[in-house]
Amino acid sequence: MQEHSRRERAGRDVRSHKTVCTKTLGTKTLGTKTLGTMPHSIIPMTEVLVVADCWQDEPEAEAVIQRAIAAAAETVDAAVGDAELAVMLTDDSGIRTLNSNWRGIDKPTNVLSFPALQPTAARRPEDAPRMLGDIAIAYQTMRKEADDEGKPFDHHLSHLAVHGFLHLIGYDHERDDHAEAMEALEREILAQLGIPDPYADRQRVD
Repeated sequence: MQEHSRRERAGRDVRSHKTVCTKTLGTKTLGTKTLGTMPHSIIPMTEVLVVADCWQDEPEAEAVIQRAIAAAAETVDAAVGDAELAVMLTDDSGIRTLNSNWRGIDKPTNVLSFPALQPTAARRPEDAPRMLGDIAIAYQTMRKEADDEGKPFDHHLSHLAVHGFLHLIGYDHERDDHAEAMEALEREILAQLGIPDPYADRQRVD
């Protein structure tokens, strides 16, 4: 999924799926409060949408994701305060369809990211927030991973949210050195949330 046109079409596919079956947990407005020592102006607007009923068993999922994205935005060297993203909480069937359509892999996975094509023109203060892209997380796969690895559900969800966010802003793990850099950043971000090293067992997120 290196071509921007493919990424844009994938993002539209995700957003059209939301339109049909979205349930919203209630997106929070961050306002001018601070997280740690940094102003919220560096934190992108994050919309969390539920498109699979299985997520109703996890009422804290949105708060977990909002904290994870905020911690990631505080840490990375990227200007994302003028942007927004969407996190779709789906099931294995939904993410399998996305994985097949946009990666040619006909099986479920834990998380997928669809970066949006970024504008090239200079932005004006009155411009609407730019779209970073979409993240999709599958309940059954991530629940099984958390259970199999003996991790708290919210810890694993935080990790997948951070992992997906880093993909949206250009990080990848296609090469070993890129993977090491991305994993080190994930460890740093998650440590700020009190979450242990997710790669202690060396099983890398897709």
